[in-house]
Amino acid sequence: MSETEKTDPIEKQGISARLVLFAAAFLFWLLLSWPVSPLDGRPLVGDIAAGIVAAGLVALVMRDLVSSRFNRLFEPARYFWAVVYLAVFFYYVLIASFDVMYRVLHPAMPIQPGIVKVKTKLRSDSARTALANSITLTPGTLTLAMEPNGYLYVHWINVKTDDPEIAAQQILGRFEWFIQRIFE
Repeated sequence: MSETEKTDPIEKQGISARLVLFAAAFLFWLLLSWPVSPLDGRPLVGDIAAGIVAAGLVALVMRDLVSSRFNRLFEPARYFWAVVYLAVFFYYVLIASFDVMYRVLHPAMPIQPGIVKVKTKLRSDSARTALANSITLTPGTLTLAMEPNGYLYVHWINVKTDDPEIAAQQILGRFEWFIQRIFE
């Protein structure tokens, strides 16, 4: 078997996946910009050309992600868990906002800031990035660094424990389970 025959099926899958990504990105562009001409409701050639260029760039830039995990886009359970996760995330952001507001407005400012090293069970880079961003977007916590072995360094406004497992449960536990259902 020659070298091109070995890589050919993978490359074909990557090309077809990129074409589907291109089509999806272009449809998304059309949904966002339709109607592009407010006078007659018909799209202008320039607007369609801009959508084709933008969709082409998305298909080129995201080629590694699409070719390796493309079939995951068609799993409806992931979308269900993403919607549930957004509701849970917004709930914890609201609770944390009130907690930080209480700590800032309290005359004694009851805070114990510190940096905590916690280990996540998530394996994929996209899942770990979503977790790190969720932690950072929640008031009172900030992800400072993420190591390849799964450790996150988190600045916490009120460190409640020195035990890394309890800290991991308090910081990561509320998001990790949902993110695992979405990304892994």
